[in-house]
Amino acid sequence: MTAQASSVGAVLAALADPTRRQLLDVLAARGAASATTIAAALPISRQAVVQHLAVLRDAGLVSGDRVGREVRYVVRPQPLDAAARWMLDRAAEWDRRLETIKRLAEADTAGAARPIAGSSRPPPE
Repeated sequence: MTAQASSVGAVLAALADPTRRQLLDVLAARGAASATTIAAALPISRQAVVQHLAVLRDAGLVSGDRVGREVRYVVRPQPLDAAARWMLDRAAEWDRRLETIKRLAEADTAGAARPIAGSSRPPPE
């Protein structure tokens, strides 16, 4: 597995949890916040927020800087951008595959409508 695939996998795994997505939204809206501030905005305990922040930090989605006695967290958008690019690449690949299938199917349908050379039978309707 490449480093990029591993990073994208960590981001997708972290974002699989709806609470972590909500936490990331709160943090993105506030700019920078402590676990206590984030917990006040969510229906979960500060300890749960800290655990979710650890998963997001391990995936590279947030970073924390100590300010006095608090750790203030901020969103790091680069891993999200990388995951979005990966998904766009996969979507483009599938679009190319589906376009090829469509082209082949249309060519096959057009070929079935023409009479076979040397055949006296009319083409099927």
